[in-house]
Amino acid sequence: MTSSGYDFDLYRPSEEHDMLRDAVRSLAEAKIAPYAAEVDEEARFPQEALDALVANDLHAVHVPESYGGSGADALATVIVIEEVSRVCASSSLIPAVNKLGSLPVILSGSEELKKKYLAPLAKGDAMFSYCLSEPDAGSDAAGMKTKAVRDGDSYVLNGVKRWITNAGVSEYYTVMAVTDPEKRSKGISAFVVEKSDPGVSFGAPEKKLGIKGSPTREVYLDNVRVPADRMIGAEGSGFATAMKTLDHTRITIAAQALGIAQGALDYAKGYVQERKQFGKPIGDFQGVQFMLADMAMKLEAARQLTYAAAARSERVALGGGKEDLTFFGAAAKCYASDAAMEITTDAVQLLGGYGYTRDYPLERMMRDAKITQIYEGTNQVQRIVMARNLP
Repeated sequence: MTSSGYDFDLYRPSEEHDMLRDAVRSLAEAKIAPYAAEVDEEARFPQEALDALVANDLHAVHVPESYGGSGADALATVIVIEEVSRVCASSSLIPAVNKLGSLPVILSGSEELKKKYLAPLAKGDAMFSYCLSEPDAGSDAAGMKTKAVRDGDSYVLNGVKRWITNAGVSEYYTVMAVTDPEKRSKGISAFVVEKSDPGVSFGAPEKKLGIKGSPTREVYLDNVRVPADRMIGAEGSGFATAMKTLDHTRITIAAQALGIAQGALDYAKGYVQERKQFGKPIGDFQGVQFMLADMAMKLEAARQLTYAAAARSERVALGGGKEDLTFFGAAAKCYASDAAMEITTDAVQLLGGYGYTRDYPLERMMRDAKITQIYEGTNQVQRIVMARNLP
């Protein structure tokens, strides 16, 4: 079989995806990049980014059209996060966490729940966070202690959730809580909790190494009464929903890592062409060229793996088989985040002393990259997940 060079689209994004990338990149460079250093320095929420993303319907592109959203596929969502992350990782957590927080509702929620919570999210009237981790339940999420006790037509929730991204800013929270302590993971249920529910409060923002513009806080649940119809799916199905969610959303962390790494490579590439030592640009030296080649190679390998995982995520979401999504989601997140840490570290090295100062963006990118190896499951846990789900 032969085909012309134009109609063999097997391993490249569609024209629509490429156009989306160009649009998001232009927006990110114009409306988000100018504030990135200040957002990091002041550890403040990137309101300018939220406003720009909402104005352009890019804050929660994954929400289906039937609930007022853009209905973007998984690869389009990856591209949005990647391009925002290229200039500001903190800002990329707006579309990423909106997907993480709301995906349990999309996957397992009742039609009423979807209408009630996805429409305001799509409009930009509310953000969505995800409450799984606790002070004593991190990698062992099934060991959580937050309880939900049935009381008439409601459940009463008590407990503490830790490391909650965008806590205090988001209006809605998907909260995992124990409804039957005897059953461990099969005794966990998921609920939508609203910021305005009596008994919901937040800890002080964590003082973090990176992603300083995205608030990370504890969420306190003190006798929070939630109507029973706010349970996501059946009682006891919460943990299964949480794990299914992560199969899809780990790919968004891979996207974030790709964007950070791309931003670092782009900056370093420009710098080595300008910086002169020994009478010529340092980019002319083979040692520097080999570093750039390795950085670009790792980044491209990570991108291909991430896009292949995103394609699988979309096919599974549309009702296809499992497609080894658990393996591919973990592999993409793990490989891309490891690559981002290596690439940003090398980019700092290429700038020498300048790379180590806050006058240049690379030390921020290096700090931001680190979290991608940790959250949504540490890369050690990803390797366990991969080993248990070898294709």
